[in-house]
Amino acid sequence: MPNIKSAKKRVKIAEMRRKRNKGIKTRLKNITTIIKGESDPEKARELLKVGYSLVDKAVKKGVIHKNKAIRKKSQFARLVREK
Repeated sequence: MPNIKSAKKRVKIAEMRRKRNKGIKTRLKNITTIIKGESDPEKARELLKVGYSLVDKAVKKGVIHKNKAIRKKSQFARLVREK
């Protein structure tokens, strides 16, 4: 346990960010599963937009790297194209 006031604050901030990051990563995994499981091409295209938005927000928050985001978007597009 930290003794210094600034260290205590960093522990709190790290915990808040950990929770936020976990939620964002969970949403990314969920949208991937939903897109994979979608059989209707029209619905898949709509989900593609949602997936792109979630990926962009994750990059903006610093949760994932921009190259990973590009790879994810490509993966989403490939899944929709195959339908």
